[in-house]
Amino acid sequence: MSGGDEMRLLLIGAPGAGKGTQADRLAERFGLAHISSGDLLRQHVREGTALGQQVKQYVDGGDLVPDSLVMAMLRKPVMAATNGYVLDGFPRTVAQAEASYAVVAPLGAEVQTAIHLDVSREELVRRLLARGRGSDDTEAVVEHRLQVYQDNTVPLLEYYASREWLFTVDGDRPEDAVHEDIVSRLKKLDSFTAPI
Repeated sequence: MSGGDEMRLLLIGAPGAGKGTQADRLAERFGLAHISSGDLLRQHVREGTALGQQVKQYVDGGDLVPDSLVMAMLRKPVMAATNGYVLDGFPRTVAQAEASYAVVAPLGAEVQTAIHLDVSREELVRRLLARGRGSDDTEAVVEHRLQVYQDNTVPLLEYYASREWLFTVDGDRPEDAVHEDIVSRLKKLDSFTAPI
């Protein structure tokens, strides 16, 4: 990551774990593109694009958007991120990770480091209910989203642990403490991987 190399990061965490907040801060600190699948999906829904209309039915029910839709939407921003990126919200399943790796690895744009924001279920529910955003704000939808995450996304931790450098951060803490923990671990990784 030193010597002008780009940094390609992935944040993994349940809805409400603080992925967007930490991605914004990492992007600003290291000059990376913040690529948020959720923001891109919401933009398509807001603009009423054909993709957005398809996406809306999944998002409203708290379900994952099909891989093909998300992959089509993310390819361009990932390839345009010449200084590196921090991905937030994708991939969410092992199948998505494998499919995206097959597309971007030959182009040298694959994820280098995965960061798991580990937050207790009680804190996640509290944060998500406090957000109160449209149809996202009912307790039943929040519980469903967390169960979808548990079923589909948790196996990603194993996938990235075996393929890339993965570390877990306690995301229950205040955002400044979480951010500094991530940065200090990235610096250790940087010194570990930098040429001597």
